[in-house]
Formats: sequence, structure tokens, C-alpha cells
Amino acid sequence: QVQLVESGGGLVQPGGSLRLSCAASGTIFNINIMAWYRQAPGKQRELVADISSSGGSTNYADSVKGRFTISRDNAKNTVYLQMNSLKPEDTAVYYCKADVRPRLWDGTYAYWGQGTQVNVSS
Repeated sequence: QVQLVESGGGLVQPGGSLRLSCAASGTIFNINIMAWYRQAPGKQRELVADISSSGGSTNYADSVKGRFTISRDNAKNTVYLQMNSLKPEDTAVYYCKADVRPRLWDGTYAYWGQGTQVNVSS
């Protein structure tokens, strides 16, 4: 089994910063793409950012480009999301997702964290 545990959410004022972390644990041979999604009340879950296995390629939603930075530490099986210049519209539950190969002979499966709440409000 693979578990993803997010941390770092909370309440922040507009213009502030937060750093989210998501650590994967369990039976892991390797992890391919890691990503952050978010879901605001009444809206569909949307991709915020993703990062390739090496960390050399990243992709961002237009709404967060220039403000958010995704990174990963493969030695720790952890992905991060540095969020700067936060806006009220960034308020949502943030979920991490990892494409994991549990063992050498397994296929790759998508695993999700439980989510962490981010509230941007004055």
C-alpha cells in the first residue's frame, strides 16, 4: 500500500505565503509524475501544477503561474508547493497526487492524499 500525507495548509492573509508538503510512504519502487490539485466549494477539482520524475519539467495552471512553485525531493518521496502572493480565489482544499510503481514488476497507479485546507482571507 501507498499513503500520501499532506501538510502545511492553513489560514493566510491575501499577499501571504504558504508551503505545502506531501510525503509518500509504503511500498514504492519509483514515483513518476507528482502533482497538486485543488478543489474550491462548488467547483470541480483542477490541476494546479505537476512535476516530472526528475524534477526537470514542470507545468502550471495559468492562474498560478509566477506565484506558485512545485518541487520534489526524490530521496524523501516528497513533493512541495510553494505558494506566494496568495489571493482569496486560491482558497480551496489542496490534494497531492502521485503516479507510483509499487514494485518493479507492477504497473503505475495513481494515489491521492487526503487533502489540506488553504484559506486566504483578511
